[in-house]
Amino acid sequence: MANEKPGTRPVNPHFSSGPCAKRPGWNFEVLRQAALGRSHRAKIGKAKLKQAIDLTREVLRVPSSHRIAIVPASDTGAVELALWCLLDARGVDMLVWESFGESWASDATRQLKLNDCRVVRAQYGSLPRLSDLDTRKRDVVFTWNGTTSGVRVPDAEWIANEREGLAICDATSAAFAQSLDFAKLDVVTFSWQKALGGEAAHGMLILSPRCVERLESYSPPWPLPKIFQLTKGGKLNEAIFEGETINTPSLLCVEDYLDTLNWAKSIGGLRGLFARANANAAALSEWVARTPWIAHLASEPATRSNTSVCLTIADQEVRARGIDAVARVANGIATRLEEEGAAFDIGAHRDAPPGLRIWCGATVETADIAALTPWLDWAFEREKAALRKAA
Repeated sequence: MANEKPGTRPVNPHFSSGPCAKRPGWNFEVLRQAALGRSHRAKIGKAKLKQAIDLTREVLRVPSSHRIAIVPASDTGAVELALWCLLDARGVDMLVWESFGESWASDATRQLKLNDCRVVRAQYGSLPRLSDLDTRKRDVVFTWNGTTSGVRVPDAEWIANEREGLAICDATSAAFAQSLDFAKLDVVTFSWQKALGGEAAHGMLILSPRCVERLESYSPPWPLPKIFQLTKGGKLNEAIFEGETINTPSLLCVEDYLDTLNWAKSIGGLRGLFARANANAAALSEWVARTPWIAHLASEPATRSNTSVCLTIADQEVRARGIDAVARVANGIATRLEEEGAAFDIGAHRDAPPGLRIWCGATVETADIAALTPWLDWAFEREKAALRKAA
């Protein structure tokens, strides 16, 4: 057992999976140009919102054929908007391998009560058999990166090129960190507070031409709240995709999002963002590989997230004492490191198996991941000793 605390703490101990760490060098001065006290309908407000859409397209490499909108209620609002507006036109497969996918499946079956809805599940750490899906005829709703399980789809090859169904993708912890295949995706959603470390409460909605066709030709059998209404007179309300938001956005948060997008451009855009996230995940994985007491929750390397990395306690002595002991050790590590100021918010999601979850997105520095791992070892030894003493 290590007797001394590690000598170096992470410079930035923020490893939360949402809201995530602010970009390196961020400070309040970047918000000075925010259009505070101005209407989002005024020229300056509309210009800021349009700039956020245009920069999103540029940095994320969204095809010109796709529409982009800023919508209420973070990624959750964006996903719900898509479900309420688009589903029940044909059969749909809801893919579930973590808690957010479970939420979307619950809404489809219990709230919307769809006529032809199949829920396809896999346990935490795994993916469903994607090859079994018929994306030619059926809609599919899935998370690209399971934020609470650390499992991502390796690619979009399982989605048919020629299809009648829509592929609706919750990409909130994948956008700006993993390569999204927009040719295969008809709806993509994400929120500002994830991979770029922006502020909460705003969602992004990206729609393909095929999705627009569905919106203009299909009316769902239930009433739509105002904040879900994308059409007017049976046609897409194009103004929403030019920055005329459905409800009032925070222009302070918009300014912060613009700052993160410009930072992303300054480090090389998507290529730079991918490289930073991959380096962080690799540094953490190298430590996992040489550390017997910890393991990845994601069983297959090809499906492991490079952002929301989920870990499980692998120590045989701890596991032999049962799931409560595993939870006690994992929660104790997270609490101990927060008290030490070495890492904040690294406990597993409340719906996930007990363990740790460490954000490795591009706004995190690899040096901070390297500084974190000795603290994890230190905390584990103390929690294991406490568990033995309590037995």
